[in-house]
Amino acid sequence: METYTGFAEVYDLFMEETPYEQWAAFIKEKLEAQGIDSGLVLDLGCGTGRLTRLLAGYGYNMIGADQSEEMLGAAKQQDDDSSEIMYLHQDMRQFELYGTVRAIVSSCDCVNYITEEEELLQVFRLVNNYLDPAGIFFFDFNTKYKYEQIGDCTFAENQDKGSYIWENYYEEEEGINEYDLTLFVRRESGLYEKYEETHFQKAYTLEDIKRLLKQAGLEFITAYDGYENQPANETSERICIMAREHGK
Repeated sequence: METYTGFAEVYDLFMEETPYEQWAAFIKEKLEAQGIDSGLVLDLGCGTGRLTRLLAGYGYNMIGADQSEEMLGAAKQQDDDSSEIMYLHQDMRQFELYGTVRAIVSSCDCVNYITEEEELLQVFRLVNNYLDPAGIFFFDFNTKYKYEQIGDCTFAENQDKGSYIWENYYEEEEGINEYDLTLFVRRESGLYEKYEETHFQKAYTLEDIKRLLKQAGLEFITAYDGYENQPANETSERICIMAREHGK
C-alpha cells in the first residue's frame, strides 16, 4: 500500500515536536568537521522538506528526493519564490542523480522502510556511487531495541486540523514493525475525510548496518546515540551513522 498519501497533508502538524532545527545543526556540524561546508547535498527521503530547507539555509545547494508525490507537493508549497531546492520524485532504492554530490543525508528513519537487506544494500551502493570521492553519508535509523520497547500498543492524537490513530505491532521473529494509521483530515466544510495507511519498518542492529555499509564499499566512520555527541549504545533508540565514500 502506498504510504504518506493523506498523511502528507498533516504530516508537519503531527511532527511539530520533532527537533528538526537541532538535527540540522548537528548534521551541519558533522559535515563541516569533514570539510563539507558548501556544495551539493542530497536529502534522501526528504518528505515535506523541513530538514532540506534548514540545510539550504546553512548554504548547501540542496536536492530533495522522495517517493511520495504528495509529500513533495507539500514541500514545494512551503518553499518561497527564491528557493533553489531541486525536488526529485524517486524511490531511494532506485534513485538517480545527474552527477555526484558532496554529501547525502537521510533522516526520520527512512532506512527502516527498506525491509529487505538486499534492497538496503542496493541503496548503500547507490549512495556510494553518487558521492564525491571521500563524500559523506549521514543517516539515522530506529534500532531493534526501540521496536522491542514499543511492542504492541496504540497511540492517538486529536488536533483541530486532523486526528490520527496509530496501532503498532512488532513481529520479533521477522524483525518487522507494522503500524496502521487511521487519519481524519478536517476539510473547510468542517467535515473530516478518512484515510487509512499501513507502514512497515525493518528492525536493524548497528552490526547489520555496518556489515551492509562495508559490502556497499562505504567506510564506516562513527555512530551516535541519536542527534547527540555521545556514542551509540545498547539502549540507543535512534542511531545516527556517518560513513564515507571509499571507492566505486
